[in-house]
Amino acid sequence: MKLEIVTAERLVYSEEVSGVVAPGIEGELGILPHHAPLLTILKPGELRIMKQGQEDAYLAVSGGFLEVMANRVVVLADTAERAEEIDEARAQAAMKSAQERVTHRAADVDLERAMASIQRAQARLKVVRRRRHPPQAGGGG
Repeated sequence: MKLEIVTAERLVYSEEVSGVVAPGIEGELGILPHHAPLLTILKPGELRIMKQGQEDAYLAVSGGFLEVMANRVVVLADTAERAEEIDEARAQAAMKSAQERVTHRAADVDLERAMASIQRAQARLKVVRRRRHPPQAGGGG
């Protein structure tokens, strides 16, 4: 099936794949070839791309939408980053800052935005760290 990942700035990915696991709003969502039509919201998290005979690829997405139609999956993501595009130190600093905003909740802190920042930073860190320590064969994730 064809997978396209698009953000407002660019086409991030466009290739034939054997499966996709995405961070759906209700939990992880697995899509295989010939999946029924679907439109769903994505939350910040890790998107896994499976290709026959190749190592899985991982991207950090910060939310958006996923549509399945006619053996084609389109991800319209707020942001989507490959591991090599992520600055780990910057992601770690963003995580720390967001955690401090939640922990030391001042009256002007928007808790929902701070929690979303934590989720985005966690996804970015998970993807970049997976590049350093890829899962063992057959481990699935």
